[in-house]
Amino acid sequence: MGKIEITVPDLPVRSSGPTVAVAFGGGGARGVAHIHIIETLDAMGIRPVAISGSSIGSIMGAAMASGLSGQEIRDHTLATIGKPSNAFGRIWKAARPLGVKDAMENGLRLGQFNVERILEEFLPAGVARNFEDLTIPTKIMVTDYFGHCEVVCETGELRPAIAASAAIPAVFRPVKIGDRIMVDGGIFNPVPFDKLSGLADIIIGVDVVGLPSGTPGQAPSSIDMMFGANQLMMQSIIEMKRQAYPPHILLRPEVHQYRVLDFLKAKEILNDSKGVAEQLKRDLDAAFAFHDLS
Repeated sequence: MGKIEITVPDLPVRSSGPTVAVAFGGGGARGVAHIHIIETLDAMGIRPVAISGSSIGSIMGAAMASGLSGQEIRDHTLATIGKPSNAFGRIWKAARPLGVKDAMENGLRLGQFNVERILEEFLPAGVARNFEDLTIPTKIMVTDYFGHCEVVCETGELRPAIAASAAIPAVFRPVKIGDRIMVDGGIFNPVPFDKLSGLADIIIGVDVVGLPSGTPGQAPSSIDMMFGANQLMMQSIIEMKRQAYPPHILLRPEVHQYRVLDFLKAKEILNDSKGVAEQLKRDLDAAFAFHDLS
């Protein structure tokens, strides 16, 4: 397959100043809030020198690294998952059996949705096919299930790496890369800012994992308990990594009230998390001022 041509939008770019790198974290539908980060960087004329991402963060990061603007990503998101009728049609097209044999052997069982097919239905057309086609160097986190370790993907085919990084257990089937079985990158590294250490003057981490929601004292449902416990484990990982590799800016958008699979609430997530845009601008202005003084 020949290399595809990618056109970077005509966005303002800072002529000088410290370099910036961004780690987009995992969190399922809550990761729609990453759009605010990309839009704010676009508005400030900041083009990251490196990107890392886990799960939904790998999708958003890859879109930005492919040259898409925050506005283009927002428009595409709201036109696909933001419209239930469109979303359900795409999901059915991706999830339906390819034939009688596939239907008999696989069917539509819990944890057996093919994330690669679903991503092909929902990814913007402008997302690159290979890491080498990206306009920004990008690291995508995946988890080697039988290797019991995290893996950083940064060369070769991009789409399988994104799919593996987003393969949430109990929702999607694993993705095979080479001879390795890969699943959700957020299991080992929910917000991979540690992978950007030393690559930029200012490192930004965006945590959309959130914390369990519900009414204190009231027992959560089984599904909420499962995802909530996962959130607590991921937050403990983030805190340990923050102690060892502290990012200069760590953002936590207001998304805790949404579930991992609340993709149809994209518009509401964007509305409730919009405050993170102004927070990022303030934090970057302060970081630039401090860098100029040092």
